[in-house]
Amino acid sequence: MTMGKMTALAFGLVGGFALGVWTGPHLMQRPDRDESAVHQTVAVPEAEHPRDVILESKQARAARAAAARTAAARTAHVNVDAPALQQRLKPVLNRGANMAVAADGFRSAEQFATVAHAARNTEVPFMVLKHRVLNEGKSLAQAIRESKPAIDAANEASQARAQARSDIAAIAG
Repeated sequence: MTMGKMTALAFGLVGGFALGVWTGPHLMQRPDRDESAVHQTVAVPEAEHPRDVILESKQARAARAAAARTAAARTAHVNVDAPALQQRLKPVLNRGANMAVAADGFRSAEQFATVAHAARNTEVPFMVLKHRVLNEGKSLAQAIRESKPAIDAANEASQARAQARSDIAAIAG
């Protein structure tokens, strides 16, 4: 290959790259795709009076707080390291699991039991769910969704929570 041909080839490659850099953003921002539709107009209904909005939000917060207190009163308090809880959850976890390591880091027995039941129900490794819930701060449904996107993560988390509450009620009652 002669020096002239090599120079022409190099200029052609550099020119093609520059053309791609210049036209790439214009080709990738298509209005028919959701992620590129930045300037969508959203209709926000106007409030009748700002005071009504404030009162409504205070009432909603009060209702949520009352529901949380009721739920907390319904669930009995059991320590995460309680032998009865660990004995009850041992069959839920994999055979040979170290219960002290499994229970480490959970704030409540219900949280521990919920993650254990979710791991069993979804066949996602317990330590993966535990890491995502405790270390990454994700909800159980988000952790399940990341591991198995094909299943209904919210339903699985709800079912695991019900099973955990049943276990704790059986221990405490």
